[in-house]
Amino acid sequence: MNTLFAILLNFSLLFHHPGTTTSPEAGNETDTITRKKVKMVINFPTPAVPRLFYVQRDPNTNTIIYDLNQDASGQLDPDNPIHVYWIKYNERSQKEELNLIQRKFAYGLVTKPLGNNKFDVRFVSYKKYPLLLMRSATDNKYHIYATVAKKQIILNRVFLRIEGGSFWIPNVVYAEIKGTDPDTGKEVVERFKP
Repeated sequence: MNTLFAILLNFSLLFHHPGTTTSPEAGNETDTITRKKVKMVINFPTPAVPRLFYVQRDPNTNTIIYDLNQDASGQLDPDNPIHVYWIKYNERSQKEELNLIQRKFAYGLVTKPLGNNKFDVRFVSYKKYPLLLMRSATDNKYHIYATVAKKQIILNRVFLRIEGGSFWIPNVVYAEIKGTDPDTGKEVVERFKP
């Protein structure tokens, strides 16, 4: 897990400002940033676009979106079922494709069909952490499932908190996984030090 978040954050450090820290409040997408002893609030937007899940990290609001890659009839591309791209909220909220380095070494995914419209999904930067893309029996929609506290949840958001470090070795303070328990509909949050 440590390798995944270190690589994911390497590219976010391109935008990192020394002296910046963030401390998200549990259950809230608003983070407080202290920059040179002046507190500022960053409101991380919840993407309105259709999506499977998204990744956000400080110190800016640019967001990586993971969405279904479907044709006009709603069929998934079996070779590439998930489309990964940016929404650059920090600029003009425009959509941008990942560049080659981001796609091949950080934010991209490797998918493998398992049959019955299920796919094994792994981050290119950390293939030991399995995710599962499959249709829900409840709503018949595709979701990404992750394991939190030994239970399958529908993954909604990953937030990465960084504080200092370098381009290749950022200091990851914690990672926060948010999702929904498919049985109860309740939000599940897990925060851990990678």
